[in-house]
Amino acid sequence: MTNLTRASGTDRGPLRAGTVAAALFAVCLAQIGLAMPATLNGTFQEVFNPTNSQLTWISDCSLLPITVLELTCGVLGDLFGRKRLLMGGALMLAVGEAVSASAHGVSLMWIGQILAGVGCAALFPTTLAMLVAGDRTPAQRAKMIALWAAILSTGNFIAPLLGGITATYFNWRWAFIVVVVLAVVDAAITYFTAQDSRSPEGRSLDPAGQASIGLGLCALLWGVIQGAGDGWGTPTVVGAFVLSAVCIAAFIVIELRVQNPLLRLDLFKNRNFALAALVTVVGMFAFLGTAYAISIRMGPIQGQSSMRTAFAFLLLSGLTIFLLPLTHRLMGTLAPRWVLALGFVLMGVGDIWAGQLPISDSTLPALIVPMGLVGIGFSFAVSAVTATVVETAPHSLAGMASATTSMLRDFGFTLGPAVIGAIATAKAVSGLSSSLHSANLAAADLGKAQGILSGGGPLAVEHADPTVSGLAVHALGDAYSLGFTVCGVAALACCLVTVLLLRSQAAESAAEPALAAAAA
Repeated sequence: MTNLTRASGTDRGPLRAGTVAAALFAVCLAQIGLAMPATLNGTFQEVFNPTNSQLTWISDCSLLPITVLELTCGVLGDLFGRKRLLMGGALMLAVGEAVSASAHGVSLMWIGQILAGVGCAALFPTTLAMLVAGDRTPAQRAKMIALWAAILSTGNFIAPLLGGITATYFNWRWAFIVVVVLAVVDAAITYFTAQDSRSPEGRSLDPAGQASIGLGLCALLWGVIQGAGDGWGTPTVVGAFVLSAVCIAAFIVIELRVQNPLLRLDLFKNRNFALAALVTVVGMFAFLGTAYAISIRMGPIQGQSSMRTAFAFLLLSGLTIFLLPLTHRLMGTLAPRWVLALGFVLMGVGDIWAGQLPISDSTLPALIVPMGLVGIGFSFAVSAVTATVVETAPHSLAGMASATTSMLRDFGFTLGPAVIGAIATAKAVSGLSSSLHSANLAAADLGKAQGILSGGGPLAVEHADPTVSGLAVHALGDAYSLGFTVCGVAALACCLVTVLLLRSQAAESAAEPALAAAAA
């Protein structure tokens, strides 16, 4: 989400129905485009025969542009007009999904998902800013934000159904084609019916900051994803981490010096804000790491259909829209950090439970409780996380804190597939190597399996060599069970930090006079 600035003259006036329709349609569509490919990981494994790291990149190629570009897109809309950016984002999403639909290899799929991610990076902050722009009352703004969140959650519900139905009963490419058509329709609706708005006062681009953080995060993810397969000590992986460190250090220096930084680093001087930011990143990592782990478990490893995989994703992210009334009631009754803590507890318990499921169990009922707990917990956490972070920041910086939270949340999402994919790949390679050596295989069969493992990873062994496919399935099952456990531990750690260490800005302010009096 973008930083919600004060309205300028171009923001005034009643909000047209066409503007509301275009913005809500766009955010729903962006979420569908972002979430739908995860349902298709099993199909991608069959069609493209990718390595473990190549499959991870399909997920992260769309997430990375959102993390890197979302704040800049918010500034672009404020400076040059949100209607123009909304149309451009919808058309970019259409182009990206069209490229993905035509892909016959992972490279073209990556390009398509990068383009789609750029489109989503424009749509998410722009749609919210258009809905709350102008002289709205606080109640009207709150209503629009709640409506925006509800429609985004609807996209989470539709995405797995679209991917599952098209891949199971038609052709997986139709899932992307549907998004292409709808994105073009949204661009047309925006052009003919939406009103423009902008808030240029005090806003300016930060190209140096954008370039440094973009390159730094790309290098970091490349090192994490490739390290598990290529080796953590290989020159390219080490070089990627060094480049990432240099770029992130440069970003910090740049942001401390520019007049209008992309990210207000002084926010992190506040201990509570820094802790809340950490909880946001780690908690959202835990959720999308879970989503990635279940998609690989059910698709490439167990060979279940995309429709059955969609069932797990409905439990994970489709429940949010139905839980909104309960979430709002909890937020009105409890402090946001307690709702956030409750969400993390449920996520942690669900993940630990999922980590105990044997890979031989492919029944859907076995997933209802663990994935349902993670889904309910995520519904509470994602609704409370922004309020919790903003609550820890000074009131004068609430807008920037909200925008920063969006970036941190998306960064956590981006880390999920990368880190869990790396952990699981390293575990599976180690486990399968040990199993191959102790399996009393003929020398020829052992050499063949080791060659496939070295070149394509454990998933390639499972699908290319029936002699040892059972060993590969067992190793992969253990690896992704570890992935669930890591996500569960991360969520529970976030709960402890939220409960024991976080304090609201109001509580901090109230404590200061008491401390001063005690000192006197």
